[in-house]
Amino acid sequence: MTNGFVINVILAFAWAGMTGSFSLDSLLLGYVLGFFGLWLSAPLTGIDRLYFVRSYRVVRLAGFFLWELLLSSIRVAWDVIRPFPQNRPAIIEMPLSVKSDLEILLVTNLISLTPGTLSVDVTPDRKTLLVHAMFAEDPDALVADLKNGMERMVAEAFEK
Repeated sequence: MTNGFVINVILAFAWAGMTGSFSLDSLLLGYVLGFFGLWLSAPLTGIDRLYFVRSYRVVRLAGFFLWELLLSSIRVAWDVIRPFPQNRPAIIEMPLSVKSDLEILLVTNLISLTPGTLSVDVTPDRKTLLVHAMFAEDPDALVADLKNGMERMVAEAFEK
């Protein structure tokens, strides 16, 4: 099986070369056009269908993260400008379902990049993530939200 991502990047650069513009817009458009071209020609080129499923899941994860980033930014900003803040900070323990180093790294970084939460540490057995949360009124609900959101999406993106 050929590597669909490498071919897609090559097609994106080929598109940018043909249009004479190596801007981010041109490269993204070339990548999208190349993706659909590869999808249409997958039976002929031997590209693994998992590449297309995984690409969709990665884009969905990125969209989910951007949405969470927007919502949490608004929540933190609103709490900061209030005369009487409503935050209830706490350090919570989140059991990890993801196993690989890359998945754990991605979950911890996405949590840390989201305003109001910060990954503090992973236990030595790699089964628990310590998270400092600005809004931890209900720690169980927060853990469930992180597990059903960020961690589940990361696990799906790397699912075989």
